[in-house]
Amino acid sequence: MKPVERSELLNLGAYEEIRDRFRNRVIELKQVRRIQLGPHMSVVFENHDTILLQIQEMLRTERITDERAIAHELSTYNDMIPAAGCLSASHFIEYDDKAERTVMLARFSTLRDKVHITLDGQRFTARFAVHHGEEPDRIPAVNYLTFDVGVGQAAALRDSDVRATLLVDHPDYRHERELSGALRAELAHDLAG
Repeated sequence: MKPVERSELLNLGAYEEIRDRFRNRVIELKQVRRIQLGPHMSVVFENHDTILLQIQEMLRTERITDERAIAHELSTYNDMIPAAGCLSASHFIEYDDKAERTVMLARFSTLRDKVHITLDGQRFTARFAVHHGEEPDRIPAVNYLTFDVGVGQAAALRDSDVRATLLVDHPDYRHERELSGALRAELAHDLAG
């Protein structure tokens, strides 16, 4: 999948003119690409358009116009665009109660090898990106994942007879969800690059 290029980014004024339409389109896409894993975790599989929206929104929110700062945002967010054969996702740990969230983020410090995609009995474990300044005894509430699935798995995702799930198998949190047909189609497209 091609990274977001500088030429695709609109200046702040031009982005404001199309923002509502663009955001609504990508929000609809994200709904298809989102999967809820029990009551306290969700995953959104990222692609070119979801990342383009994140960059444009960051430039808008932070009022970024300096070319060096724009290049930094491009570099940072383009790391989340999956390479061929890979799937990338944002992973959210969601507890409304602050005290409970603090406790669970500490318990989930061992979550990094516990999130998987399963396809036809094969398990593909997520690689968690390392956050700058990350604490070893707790996990951040937002994580960036990469699944090295392989280009050949696109066919398995397109085959409705093949079971495909997202799974968390942490001792304190076990949930598994079937991938919807619409999500499977999106991910098969992503794997093709």
